Amino acid sequence: MTSAPLSDPLARAGAVLTIDLGAVVANWTQLRDRVAPAECAAVVKANAYGLGVERVVPALAAAGCRTFVVAQFEEALAVRAVAPAGARVLSLGGLPAGTAPDFTAHRILPVLNHLGDIAAWQAHARAQGTALPAVVHIDTGMNRLGLGPDELDTLVGDLSRLEGVDVRVWMTHLACADEDSVMNSQQLGRFRSAIGRLPTAEASFANSSGIFHGTAFHFDLVRPGCALYGVNPTPAAANPMRGTIRLDARLLQVRNVDSPMTVGYGATHRVAARGKIATIAVGYADGYLRSLSGRGHVFVDGVAAPVVGRVSMDLVTVDVSHLPDEAVTPGGLVELIGPNRPVDTVASEGGTIGYEILTSLGARYHRVYRDPPPPEVA
Repeated sequence: MTSAPLSDPLARAGAVLTIDLGAVVANWTQLRDRVAPAECAAVVKANAYGLGVERVVPALAAAGCRTFVVAQFEEALAVRAVAPAGARVLSLGGLPAGTAPDFTAHRILPVLNHLGDIAAWQAHARAQGTALPAVVHIDTGMNRLGLGPDELDTLVGDLSRLEGVDVRVWMTHLACADEDSVMNSQQLGRFRSAIGRLPTAEASFANSSGIFHGTAFHFDLVRPGCALYGVNPTPAAANPMRGTIRLDARLLQVRNVDSPMTVGYGATHRVAARGKIATIAVGYADGYLRSLSGRGHVFVDGVAAPVVGRVSMDLVTVDVSHLPDEAVTPGGLVELIGPNRPVDTVASEGGTIGYEILTSLGARYHRVYRDPPPPEVA
């Protein structure tokens, strides 16, 4: 049986996600210049915050990024597959039992989070007959991962625990970086005290928001994540970063409504007067959060239109009563995230943060990548 040729995938798409790699690179470059002479890494965990490791990592590498940070070993493998041979890949999730040979085989730096991690890496180094590089995480107040105060004291009291462990970086993580919190200076003091008691190595402290607290937070290596992808790292001020994505969804149908009709599951939206409801092809299965029900907005032909009724798995309904008929033609695209709807605005309406919006971006979108411009020739 001969299969019939398919139409243009863009024409078939229910929603189109446009990813501006040039904006990602511009955001990294801005941060790189801000923290120089410190090194600027790129956090690319969760599939580069939903934008796609296979495209984001090569674009950043071409711009000069040489350190990439992920959360889990499998993510590190995906980065290693597309990163330059000389790039550093850090995996924050520690050293699961029995995995040490995997880290060395694929040249991935484990972030050692407790004394058990350090002991396991030391044993692996002895078995290999050579010192092996690693990063060591010191907890300064987050109380998630990292050496707590007691473990730090134990390590400082017996530095032989580090024999065979080639510590490349001491790191910690800010708990309140996006706030004007006294905890930021407290963590800074604890980190300085900790690394002053340990053998010399690079130090890494600041995440995206931490970068904007000043040079005292930069040390040798900064680790921006959300800012690379357009989330505002300075919530109390204007966003210094460029937006990196645009999400447009297909308008499927427009219908006339009038009171006392209702819209959507649970009949949660009651029509108050004669008007028009447009249904668009996106839903919570695509990462357009159910919490945006009755709270979100989209832009249709450059005009805001409120989400009414519940966001369902595949569909969203919006009130377009105020728009002329020619602006709401089935088959057209409406803007869900983009110049008129920044990711932080969408997140605020959904009662969440930009991180969740980005990392929830669905697999059903037709993705279009805009490559960065070629580097300027000196």
